[in-house]
Amino acid sequence: MKLHPLSSSIAAPERMNNPFYYEPHPLCLLAAEDLQRRIRARREWQEEIGKGKMFGVLVVEDTNGQRGYLAAYSGQIAGRSDWKDYVPAVFDYLQPGGYFKAEETEIDRLNHRITVLETSPERRRALQVLQTTREKATTETTAYKHLMAEAKVLRDKQRAAGAGNEAYRIKESQFMKAELRRLKAKHKALIAEKEAGMAAYDREIEEKREERRRRSDALQQWLFSRFIMVNGRGGQKDLLHIFSEAVHRVPPAGSGECCAPKLLQYALTHHLRPCCMAEFWWGASPATELRRHLAFYPACRGKCKPILDFMLQGIEVEVNPLEEPSKQTLEWVFEDEHLTVVCKPAGMLSVPGRSPKESVVGIVQSQCGGNADVLPVHRLDMQTSGLLVIAKSKAAHKHLQEQFRKQEVKKRYVAVLDGEWNGTKEGRIELPLRPDPLDRPRQLVDSKRGKRALTLYKVLETGRGHTRIALYPKTGRTHQLRIHCAHMAGLGIPIVGDELYGRHSDRLYLHAECIEFQHPATGKHLYFERKAPF
Repeated sequence: MKLHPLSSSIAAPERMNNPFYYEPHPLCLLAAEDLQRRIRARREWQEEIGKGKMFGVLVVEDTNGQRGYLAAYSGQIAGRSDWKDYVPAVFDYLQPGGYFKAEETEIDRLNHRITVLETSPERRRALQVLQTTREKATTETTAYKHLMAEAKVLRDKQRAAGAGNEAYRIKESQFMKAELRRLKAKHKALIAEKEAGMAAYDREIEEKREERRRRSDALQQWLFSRFIMVNGRGGQKDLLHIFSEAVHRVPPAGSGECCAPKLLQYALTHHLRPCCMAEFWWGASPATELRRHLAFYPACRGKCKPILDFMLQGIEVEVNPLEEPSKQTLEWVFEDEHLTVVCKPAGMLSVPGRSPKESVVGIVQSQCGGNADVLPVHRLDMQTSGLLVIAKSKAAHKHLQEQFRKQEVKKRYVAVLDGEWNGTKEGRIELPLRPDPLDRPRQLVDSKRGKRALTLYKVLETGRGHTRIALYPKTGRTHQLRIHCAHMAGLGIPIVGDELYGRHSDRLYLHAECIEFQHPATGKHLYFERKAPF
């Protein structure tokens, strides 16, 4: 049994916390503190996990009401999934001599063979000959075309002067055109001959690549079929069947190897009642993601949500408040027949989502009798409060969006950072962003594939462990301000209450304070401001 003792008079929660939205329960904090002490004692792990590793705890009760906690780490450590005191892998495919390792070895051999074929001296020489042949064809053909052009100029001058023999000029033109065709045909045949020589090498390379693809796909299918997950109702499903009903259809690599599924699998297969769970990051943050040492994070949505949705069936779980109607009021700031400006409260969606939560667009649509073209010009994150512009016609929407595209709309946000900023009082942050397809809505910093994102900032006040700051976004990327504040290449301090990139609080302390733009019909300059409620 992998159960660690947990002595405390703190009562366990009536329902297990939602792994995608939670503030760590006091029992989880105690368990995490004990686990972190154990991790520090593992000196042989420190170099590897110092580069970044997710750990998790699950507080459980056995059939006698005895309480303790289970511990897990994501993936492997030192190539192992079976370290003492940690729950094992749902399916340990890394055992020496097993099918996975044997097949992986064969795939590695194919990779090596492909590399040898691609870099062989014979193939390199054949490729060089082919390139030389193509270059020679281009050079000779281009030179002959120049010769033809010069001959044509001379013929045209002779015609203009009435000199020479016209029949000879016609024959010369015909001969040169035929000669060009013969030259092209000769080079085409030479190139085809050299390409055939290359094809002999490339045919085997492609055959090996196809075999590698086939074996890799088959190995993945085999692996996911061995991850047989259980749930609170006693049901069982492998990952292939679980993900067949999900958005991705196919399990992403690493599915079933995160902390949460491993912890739940062990608890449910050992008759332990799950009480509460928490996952924390250990070590350095990845370059693209935002992970802070010892900070708690929700389960990832791409790899874990389909799995946990199945596993949690039959277990009493807290409802995610982000999916419940907020029952908040919307402040109307300005309205005419062309547009509406509102002040959105934190916790309200900008546009309708999958949950039953009300949205700004839905409310405005209802106020307009449900018939108007209510179109959001821009959006605010659900947890961000502040000014939002809604168009009431397609023409107004197009005009306003064009202003946004040309960066003619001016916006100012105010935020409170979870720490004191000691750098320059004013500056700019430019970090390209893209979505994380396996953990939406989280965004990643990506210098190669990310879209340009620029924010200007001005520090308003610093002290008592916080920084009040004005933010001026010049682009409109998802979570732009939140990441530009939190990422170490930006300000390096998350916004208070940022549960994705920082830590939980009573709300996200980010507010769209003012906005100014031209009226889409009259051209009049409009300026609106609503001070932050914090």
